[in-house]
Amino acid sequence: MCIFCKIVNKEIPANIELENDDFLAFHDINPIAPIHLLIIPKVHVQNFQEISPELMSKMTTFIQEVAKKMRLDKDGYRLLTNIGENGGQEVMHLHFHLVGGAKLKWVHLSDLNPKEAI
Repeated sequence: MCIFCKIVNKEIPANIELENDDFLAFHDINPIAPIHLLIIPKVHVQNFQEISPELMSKMTTFIQEVAKKMRLDKDGYRLLTNIGENGGQEVMHLHFHLVGGAKLKWVHLSDLNPKEAI
């Protein structure tokens, strides 16, 4: 069982911000911004490539609700998910990072120079 499934099952504590029957939003233990939440489906889904359109539709509504609760909906935020090893996914359970609370900057996502990758 993955770590996020253990959080869903309340086997591991988490600082939960919002929860419903299908989804859970909790604070990242290594935040990269003043507000940094992880948003997950309660059912185990490997990554974005695996989620059904129906569940993603519900998740979209939940994510918007979380952004509003955190008062990020007006000033802006970043929403991202990593998919697979090359995408930087560390926990193989679909999760979106919702980050905000400050003006966010772009950083280099790879050690490889993008011009060399072509």
